Amino acid sequence: MKIASWNVNSLNVRLPHVEQWLRDAAPDVVGIQETKLEDARFPDAVLAALGYRTVFHGQKTYNGVAILARDRMIADVQMGIPDFHDDQKRVVAATVDGIRIVNLYVVNGQDVGTEKYAYKLRWLEAVHDWIARELQAHPKLVVLGDFNIAPDARDVHDPAVWNDDHILTSTAERAALQRLLALGLHDAFRLHNDEAGAFSWWDYRQAAFRRGMGLRIDLTLVSDALKPLAIASGIDREPRTWERPSDHAPAWVQLAG
Repeated sequence: MKIASWNVNSLNVRLPHVEQWLRDAAPDVVGIQETKLEDARFPDAVLAALGYRTVFHGQKTYNGVAILARDRMIADVQMGIPDFHDDQKRVVAATVDGIRIVNLYVVNGQDVGTEKYAYKLRWLEAVHDWIARELQAHPKLVVLGDFNIAPDARDVHDPAVWNDDHILTSTAERAALQRLLALGLHDAFRLHNDEAGAFSWWDYRQAAFRRGMGLRIDLTLVSDALKPLAIASGIDREPRTWERPSDHAPAWVQLAG
């Protein structure tokens, strides 16, 4: 089973890219972030024509998440973080073929020390407590999404800039991610790739993609039970080269069996 995560930065704009990539890459399950669509406008019929069932949780202009599953049933759907009131549509979870998929569009946080940064840390704390419960109920768990956190210095193009005091790489954000991993989750990319300089996001400005100025902030985390089955993982840079691309590229993990 190939499971992927992709922040499409507007499904309305990027739908042709999504259609092409689904045909080319043929993932079995995809978590999509930043759909930026109200549910009534979600293109479920278009995706169904490609063989994908969908669940989605969206809003106009901002945020929005979805799970796509190819020729598979989607069950036990959860919208949002239980017991955490939040009007922003950032979370959807569901079970596909016995594997629990949690799709997160993590808060950006704006800047260290701001109100939005404090909200990000509260949000991550709520996610941690919920995932702890999910792991008890669903040992076969994949947590994926745009985490808006680069795990370590290998995951940024310039560690001197993206440092302990910078948004997306600050000490508190990285500590929150490590606390989540400590529940029994593993960064699937790092199970197979040790090198620095493999990125999933590049700013639209300053020719960042061409110049290799990126961050790895799109993650697929697998539980202890799935770690032995994670036989391959990677980042598909190809869609970032297309005309009017998302600023993110899909990250994926392949599970055996």
